[in-house]
Amino acid sequence: MSDEKPFHDPHVSLNRIYTKRGDAGETSLVGGQRVSKDALRIECYGTVDELNSVMGLAAVSAGEREELEELGKILLRVQHELFNLGSNLATMPEDVHPKQPRVTEAEVSQLEREMDAMNKGLGALKSFVLPGGCRLNAELHLGRTVCRRAERLVVGLARREEVPAEAVRYLNRLSDALFVWSRWVSAKLNTSEVLWAPNQSASGQ
Repeated sequence: MSDEKPFHDPHVSLNRIYTKRGDAGETSLVGGQRVSKDALRIECYGTVDELNSVMGLAAVSAGEREELEELGKILLRVQHELFNLGSNLATMPEDVHPKQPRVTEAEVSQLEREMDAMNKGLGALKSFVLPGGCRLNAELHLGRTVCRRAERLVVGLARREEVPAEAVRYLNRLSDALFVWSRWVSAKLNTSEVLWAPNQSASGQ
């Protein structure tokens, strides 16, 4: 019989939210290591957490329209996947449980399938697009930019420490998916995309 303990669903009981242990500018990783709050690993999973918040905002907006139900379900799943990713980034490689939830090639492939399906009916782009046209389009673009920032940070962390290769691939695909979803939302809601017009600046140049 294997001595390996299974990874169970978390049983969290938060009676006190503040502990005062972080008042000196340090926080704990999953394995118990104390690190500075501005450490790159903390910046990585903190930005993934920020992205998760934006996904929650977008999911609420999608839930307000029946025709966007499909996207709302996808965004909720992505929130769970981002929490799994954040959990991995908050864990040093030597402390990762073999059955700890994580992003894998399955999650990357699922994003690709959903992206391809939603991109099929969209018209070719004749210009770069700006966030806007409708609220959810802008929220998804906000998610895209936060996702790109998370990707840049994880790439930087991977130069210094061991990081699952799927983490970078997942964030890369998700940022692309968010761009496609923003266009899909505009098409579904029959709202015009905001196209970049270089000469619309104040100077006209």
